Amino acid sequence: MDRSRARLNLEHLKKQAKELIRLYRRQAPEAYARFRHALPAAAGRSDADIAALDLRLHDAQSCVARDLGFASWPDLRRYIEAQLPPGKSKDDRVRRWLQLVYAADVDGTTDRANPRVAVRMLAEDPALATDDPYLACAIGDEETIRRTATSDPTWVNRPGGPLKLPPLVAVTHSSLLQIPEFQPRLHRCARLLLQAGADPDQHIGSRWPPGSLDAPDDGNPLSALYGAAGRNHDLELTRLLLEAGANPNDNESLYHSLEGFVTTGVLLAHGPRIAGTNAMYKVLDDENVAALELLLQHGGDPNEPARNAPLTDCGSPLMWAIRRRRSRNCIATLLDAGADPHVTTPGGLSAYRYALQFGLTEVAGLLRERNGAETLADDERFVAACSSGDEREARRIQASRPDLPGALSPQQLRLLPELAAAGGDDAVRLMVELGWPITVRGGDWDASALNHAVFRGNAALTRFLLERGAEWTEQHGFGDNASGSLSWASCNEPVSGGDWVGCAHALLDHGMPRAVPDRDDPEWVLLAGRKKLFSDEVRDILLGETP
Repeated sequence: MDRSRARLNLEHLKKQAKELIRLYRRQAPEAYARFRHALPAAAGRSDADIAALDLRLHDAQSCVARDLGFASWPDLRRYIEAQLPPGKSKDDRVRRWLQLVYAADVDGTTDRANPRVAVRMLAEDPALATDDPYLACAIGDEETIRRTATSDPTWVNRPGGPLKLPPLVAVTHSSLLQIPEFQPRLHRCARLLLQAGADPDQHIGSRWPPGSLDAPDDGNPLSALYGAAGRNHDLELTRLLLEAGANPNDNESLYHSLEGFVTTGVLLAHGPRIAGTNAMYKVLDDENVAALELLLQHGGDPNEPARNAPLTDCGSPLMWAIRRRRSRNCIATLLDAGADPHVTTPGGLSAYRYALQFGLTEVAGLLRERNGAETLADDERFVAACSSGDEREARRIQASRPDLPGALSPQQLRLLPELAAAGGDDAVRLMVELGWPITVRGGDWDASALNHAVFRGNAALTRFLLERGAEWTEQHGFGDNASGSLSWASCNEPVSGGDWVGCAHALLDHGMPRAVPDRDDPEWVLLAGRKKLFSDEVRDILLGETP
């Protein structure tokens, strides 16, 4: 297959993928052979086994991309989008390439870094990073950096280049640190810069909107350490900067290190401030007891007050852990470290009652052991039964209290979308069957249960809610409806394995209108008069163009 840049046309490649999936559905041997050659899931399998995989368009797209030497269809797409028409200047090409090398808060766009595509473009056009020492920092060109630092010693602390970056920031924020062949080169360049007198605390202001490249947000500084520890999660580079005197209290590195947990330990060993960074809350967003224990061992306060919404709706790490439906082990770790078991939400709800609201019966049992039993009202027992999926108990209570769930408080009713956001499908189904108001909004982005189900790519729950009266027009806190949730989630895939195609089918089956092409921009469609972008597979479903 011709891999020439000039011959890569996204629309043509989309048609290739659609034709491949059509052949597959017709049980064509050539389709099986191509999947067997290019798709890891089909490698070494028989035709019958490949047929049983029930492959879909995104698998065909992956096959097309791999045939062209890309790791994925999104990589291929990003590569094509990064190409400029013939005749554009080198400055234009460099600026587009840098959008692949650096994250949006550095380059001033809304795009994510993509180091794999950046490396491919550099291999095809090595002149991209020549003649500019700041670009040498992005790729780890040690010779150019040494020569520049020798001829101009002040350069090592002077911002410059297309992105106006200090040299050390340019190195530590480069996403090429995630590419094995570039990582040691970038490490050597960081050492060279530090030895030449670079300030280990070099930083820039964020260029993420409302900041920009020309008017950075200096109220949100991004340090060189943050690039190493929080962006690239590079342990060796993080250690190098800290040993050179970098200040770990940059208000970003510790918090974001928890996303990978690779650099958290070395940061904590250098005594950063934990209080005020929200790290004690961030660590509870996932089930990571080891990271929680590490924070607590280094002075993390298990009773640190929350300082911003939605954390303040809970008031303490213990309550946030309950809202995030953390395990009994995680809650016990907080309590053993001194978390106040008598803490309440701002509305006065005890930790025990709060745990029952979220269906955490084991956690509630632990808190009962610590605090003693509490007498629950009928409405609280009803909520607890629903949240834990105990249909028999919930119906028994409802039989004696037929005003439930209608008599529940607004805060209790918000549990329906909260549990939909947390993946508590059984509880959501039971609540709806027992008459819970289906359009109630809640969760971190103030959305209905339907919006949360669509966001998660939970096609079964999406269809269930629609069959019980949910409407695709239900709004969420970002000013859109379920079609907007589908748009963002299908493009960004926030949950691994989400079925946004299934969600699209369910929404169309229950009243959402089909999309029409946007004549001014073929990548976008118009849905109910609003311009929106969807993944290729979902877009085809909405346009009625399913292969």
